Amino acid sequence: MKKVVAVTGSMTSAAHTAMAAEALEATADMLGYDIRVERRGPSGTSDLLSEGEIRNADVVILATDQPDDQGRFRGKTIHRATPGEAIRHTAKLLRDAVGDKGIGPVAELAPRRSVQPDSLPPREERRVAAVQAPAPAAPAALPSEPTLPAAAPAAKRIVAVTSCPTGIAHTFMAAEALTKAARALGHEIRVETQGSVGSGNTLTPAEIDAADIVIIAADTNVALDRFRHKRIYSTSTGKALKGGKQVVAAAFDEASALDAGAAAEPGTGRNLAGEVERLKAERSAQRTGPYKHLMTGVSYTIPVVVAGGLAIALSFMFGIDAAKEPGSLAAALMQIGGQSAFALMVPVLSGFIAFSIADRPGLAPGLIGGMLANQIGAGFLGGLASGFLAGYIALYLRNWIRLPQNLEGLKPVLIIPLLASVAVGLLMIYVVGTPIAAVLSALTGWLSGMTSANAVLLGLLLGGMMAVDMGGPVNKSAYTFAVGLLASEAYLPMAAVMAAGMTPPLGLALATVIAKNRFTRDERDAGKAAAVLGLSFITEGAIPFAAKDPLRVIPPGIAGSAVAGGLSMLFGCMLRAPHGGVFVLGIPNAVTNVGLYALAIAAGTLVTTVLVIVMKRPVAAETALEAGAS
Repeated sequence: MKKVVAVTGSMTSAAHTAMAAEALEATADMLGYDIRVERRGPSGTSDLLSEGEIRNADVVILATDQPDDQGRFRGKTIHRATPGEAIRHTAKLLRDAVGDKGIGPVAELAPRRSVQPDSLPPREERRVAAVQAPAPAAPAALPSEPTLPAAAPAAKRIVAVTSCPTGIAHTFMAAEALTKAARALGHEIRVETQGSVGSGNTLTPAEIDAADIVIIAADTNVALDRFRHKRIYSTSTGKALKGGKQVVAAAFDEASALDAGAAAEPGTGRNLAGEVERLKAERSAQRTGPYKHLMTGVSYTIPVVVAGGLAIALSFMFGIDAAKEPGSLAAALMQIGGQSAFALMVPVLSGFIAFSIADRPGLAPGLIGGMLANQIGAGFLGGLASGFLAGYIALYLRNWIRLPQNLEGLKPVLIIPLLASVAVGLLMIYVVGTPIAAVLSALTGWLSGMTSANAVLLGLLLGGMMAVDMGGPVNKSAYTFAVGLLASEAYLPMAAVMAAGMTPPLGLALATVIAKNRFTRDERDAGKAAAVLGLSFITEGAIPFAAKDPLRVIPPGIAGSAVAGGLSMLFGCMLRAPHGGVFVLGIPNAVTNVGLYALAIAAGTLVTTVLVIVMKRPVAAETALEAGAS
């Protein structure tokens, strides 16, 4: 085995010194070379090469822009390069230095079925044989390569995610090391890089489903929700860099399921909450385009709005005007909810819409655009506009701007945030902000002064929308509209939307009690859980029933929700908290006309229940009809 010693050094950058050293170490390991690297950064020298290591080396690589004492390398073959070449063209540098001209590129070291060792020169024959062995014991001449466990099976599918705090070097170097290691062991692999300029090579749901194992090589938090029910092995980028083969082998031995207790497919019966989560996850995976980006922004906004709305509601416990008393607890709660949380609502909505479109580079311009929307008076409509503007501008800049490799790190932290923020800010101030503010002002004025007939019509419309797809795009559009108006102190739509969102699961739960012969035993059990979800304003509690029998469940749900929403608007009920279900009704002054509001919910629930009972056939008759048709 070739022995290599190297020196990496940059006079101005300790990071480039370390990156070049780690690239050489990781790539040499994949190529089968024994390497020792000395680092000479601006702050001094580390890992100094010994005289014995230099004496035993076959070649010396000097990847440095600093002067070096060449006397200690007298009589050795020296190959010179820059730190940048060692980072970007590591494999070529090592092959040229060692003289391995015959072997293919590192990315091609995976076994190919069309290659026959008998047709190759001796050097290539030995190399292919070494690579094709799925898990051989290390020969005596390779003390640095431990014996790989025989348990690592061949021809497996691996998906991986790499991410480091800065997302500039280690993310991509770890991805390359894992790719080379997996291919060398005969496995298929796809690696997603979560770098500072966003996600690269994003894994698809199909790839995740087909994978036998998931490797997370990250020094930052990586969301694992999409890998639920998969065996996951977590490690650091450093370990992936220095021992890719060992990481792959260890993954097969030590990986564990993220949620082993929920591996079984939940049914509609006793585990309704699990079924709801599964169906919601399927819907999320199917979201694409602007709707996906909007829902991402809404999902991050809801916790901020809920916390702020409930804080405001709690301040009303002390009296409707108690917050006007300086220094009081009511004033503090109003400051937390109204002046802080609600002030963040539009920036968070805008920021995470942009984040969904352009990943991390879109977050800063999105947040800044949302703050400008608040200041201009454009409200949540301005936040929607600034979020999409910021996201697509940042995405364009990310794809359009091309920099040298050693300057790529400036794009996500300086160039894209600056240019995108200035562009979005100017557009909001001089172009779109003022017209949107005028539209929002007109909408708010219309809601404040609308007649009873118009209020009922709006309530019927919003209520029906809440039950059309029960947590889908139409439902979320109605909810987003109502939540956005809270910042403009328009509370009527929020009350109508929450009442309408509660009635589908409540009506189905009541139907399972009154007309047991219309439901299977599992569905009757699910009805109990649906009641709790409905009381909590989780419309998705009705999804499993609707998925099984949509034509007999969705129309009654729409009718009941429309009645609840229309009555809520007719009664003039206002809701200052954007979530919480019946549990916010006990907070004084959180809901106006509490008794009439409860009546609206009850009326909508009864309408849904009656229509479900009328439209659904008894289970025995349904079974007999299906048997006759078959």
